[in-house]
Amino acid sequence: MREPQFAAHAVILAGGRGTRFWPRSRARTPKQLLSIVGKQTMLQQTAERLAPLFTASRTWVVTSDQQAPAVRRQLPHLRRGQILTEPEGRNTAAAIGLAAAHLMRQSGDALMAVLPADHYIAQAARYLRLVRAALQVAARGENLVVLGIPPKRPETGYGYIERAEAASRPRARRYVASGRYYWNAGMFFWRVSTFLRNLEKFLPATYRLLMKLGDDIGTPRYARTLRRIYPQLENISVDYAILERAAQRTASRAGTARSKTASGVFVLPAEVGWSDIGSWAAVYQLMASKPGENISAGRFAALDAQGNFFWSPEKFVAAIGVRDLVVVETPDALLLCPRGRAQDVGKIVQWLEARRQNGLL
Repeated sequence: MREPQFAAHAVILAGGRGTRFWPRSRARTPKQLLSIVGKQTMLQQTAERLAPLFTASRTWVVTSDQQAPAVRRQLPHLRRGQILTEPEGRNTAAAIGLAAAHLMRQSGDALMAVLPADHYIAQAARYLRLVRAALQVAARGENLVVLGIPPKRPETGYGYIERAEAASRPRARRYVASGRYYWNAGMFFWRVSTFLRNLEKFLPATYRLLMKLGDDIGTPRYARTLRRIYPQLENISVDYAILERAAQRTASRAGTARSKTASGVFVLPAEVGWSDIGSWAAVYQLMASKPGENISAGRFAALDAQGNFFWSPEKFVAAIGVRDLVVVETPDALLLCPRGRAQDVGKIVQWLEARRQNGLL
């Protein structure tokens, strides 16, 4: 039975490059546009998961110019105007601001659920109940709401809610042990007006530029204004630009009287079987049913080989005496690395960029 759809808008952020999934992930077909886990692409899985709460007319995607054609093919039920394109990447504060400007123009002070396009969630029904609860908190005042994932291990690759600097391994262990810290899954909920007021406070130049752009939405001038204004927006994540600063402001007011409409930052714990599938190693962890299992996208034989991940759908893989490897084959490239170094695959992309090997990007 489908849940009744909620009077709010879903904004799916789908502009990332997914460099840690090279060589499958490329500029025009990044991670979110690939079938990494399951038959559907990550973007299609995200849209399908949200469909019980958000009608097609209330679902938006922010992506890049390069990726927009593929997004339209994968989500043909969305109107062209609901797929917002960025002329260049300026991080999440700008991407969310672009969506907020369009929503304010079309729907006024709507509720926004801002969600990544490329995450895995095992418990979809529980997740939707939390999304509904987060939107209800956001609707009650000038509230910024974040879903926090209870940490399972001292992972240094994730952001932690309640911290500013990168976590070292000892600090990450302390966060897990304390029970007070959550992984930041990049899922945010607020009213359009709440976001824009915070944007005006913390990124005033970006706010003013987006308001200028908003004046041209729906006119023949929009595309030209977008290309002129967008590169001037500040290149910063919404976490650092708004959430962190707003949380500090909330903490400084702790213990003082507040009005019923006073804003605040809220974290809802979300135990939903979440993974950002941030590397080939994370894919292995999702797919392996027992320690040491070999995972392969095609036919393979393993002799005295354990804990390997093979992506070679067209070729037979023979593995002898190797352990904990990632092997990913595409028609023009072959990746080999220890599973424990899968987070470093993005460095290969940087190496290729520095040498202008555009054919491999």
